[in-house]
Amino acid sequence: MKFNLSLLTLSFALLSSSFTASAKWDDKFVNPKALPDDVILPFPCEGSMVFRQVTIPLSQPLQDYSVTLGQEGDEWGYLEQSRAEHIAGSFPLKGKEKGRYYLMAKYPVTDLQYNAMQSVINGKECPVASNKLRLPKVNISWYEAMQFADQYNQWLRSKHPEALPVEDGAKGFARLPTETEWEFAARGGLKVSASEFRDVRFPMPEGTKNYIWSAGSQSANGSLQLTGLLSPNPLGLHDMLGNVAEMMFEPFRLNKLDRLHGQAGGFIVRGGSYLTPESDMRSSWRQEEPYYTNTGANKNKYTGFRLAIVAPALTSRDKIKEIEKEWQQLGNEKPANKSKTHSDNSINSLNTLSTQVQDEALKKQLAELKNTLRANAQLRDEQRDQAIRTSLQLGAFLCTKLKDDGEFYDRLIALHEKNCPAGTKDATCERRQEQVNEHKKTLDFVVSYYADTLVDMATTYDASLVKPQIDVVRQLMEARGKSNLNTYLSTYMQGLQGYWANGKVSRNEWLEACKKQ
Repeated sequence: MKFNLSLLTLSFALLSSSFTASAKWDDKFVNPKALPDDVILPFPCEGSMVFRQVTIPLSQPLQDYSVTLGQEGDEWGYLEQSRAEHIAGSFPLKGKEKGRYYLMAKYPVTDLQYNAMQSVINGKECPVASNKLRLPKVNISWYEAMQFADQYNQWLRSKHPEALPVEDGAKGFARLPTETEWEFAARGGLKVSASEFRDVRFPMPEGTKNYIWSAGSQSANGSLQLTGLLSPNPLGLHDMLGNVAEMMFEPFRLNKLDRLHGQAGGFIVRGGSYLTPESDMRSSWRQEEPYYTNTGANKNKYTGFRLAIVAPALTSRDKIKEIEKEWQQLGNEKPANKSKTHSDNSINSLNTLSTQVQDEALKKQLAELKNTLRANAQLRDEQRDQAIRTSLQLGAFLCTKLKDDGEFYDRLIALHEKNCPAGTKDATCERRQEQVNEHKKTLDFVVSYYADTLVDMATTYDASLVKPQIDVVRQLMEARGKSNLNTYLSTYMQGLQGYWANGKVSRNEWLEACKKQ
């Protein structure tokens, strides 16, 4: 009964207008490093909370993006050993882009935001925005952070339901991020290359101290710092590493080589704090905090939190039907080569055999075997799709190389013909001719490499497998600021289509096509 009364009290407070509203918060207090594509949601006391889109280049309900989290090495292996995970977005991208996204708060929750929410809940006067209240909210338990998210969700639904992103008619909701959501965003998501994503920290061209508050007199010097003072990571997120360690949604588990251990413990904190040495700052940094100490809820001066906004997975009957249909196809897709593989034939044989078996125990064993084969086939398909995306990106890059080397060779030929007409014999012309010959060898090598890559891809995969990955690669390139490569990707794809159509290796045509871009 006490719980129900609490809910009634909360609902009444949310709808009450008895508290005194404050002036609208200035950006310097809540968004000191504003960006044009920030997602700004309303907040109590004329305030706001700023989010950034974290995009995933896949759009179907059961499609997810494979990532490697953690860090290689034995020193912190029981905490951080690298492991494969998968991530997907909650909301569809607008416009022509194919893919999905979730929202990650641009900054940790501040004293100003936390105090404002409590003022609304308790019907008290709103806090006056100030720099002092820009400090991350600390000395708060995991349960209080979760309660804050719940309060914000209810306030938004009561006051500004139109502000929330929507998936299939269902409004999104705020919560603490999962480990995978947090680390994917902390590493830079799609904004960084594959090698940069796996680096110890996201790219910091201005130097570590311009991005991270860490221990030591040259950085935080033992004091909590205001949010948003330093530069953001490639996704525009501030203080992902350092200042305050951040609470995660799920409980902590030890790392057991390639998987997480079975025991769930306290809650996870990520990213390190202003008390963490700079040498220990890394995207894989993770620790366990107990939910409770021996005397009460665990609160400390170095742990804070930020929110993510996501959506339910099962949002409607139509969505469930779509998921069911997609699930039935998992592991049953067409293999990379044009003929059926052994696993595909085995699955078909099991389907036939299962219909003929009467023994229920045997039927159950056959079903388990079938699911194992489907899971292996699904892994094969995911690895195949990743290989296709890698090959497409390589083809686009090689096309730019063909353009640069081809145009340079043409300029060398033109200069040689201009300065060394036929029959001219002197040392300068001989050196020019040597330069032309050497660059011709280089160009021939790149042309051959491009042709080998294209032919190998065309003979390994057919158009039905390659074309679905084109949109994914385009989005990857655009997210990394490499949208200029999309024209070269189109040229490479045209070469593939030509080879699929006639089987002709057209080296000169492929060279000229790249040079025209």
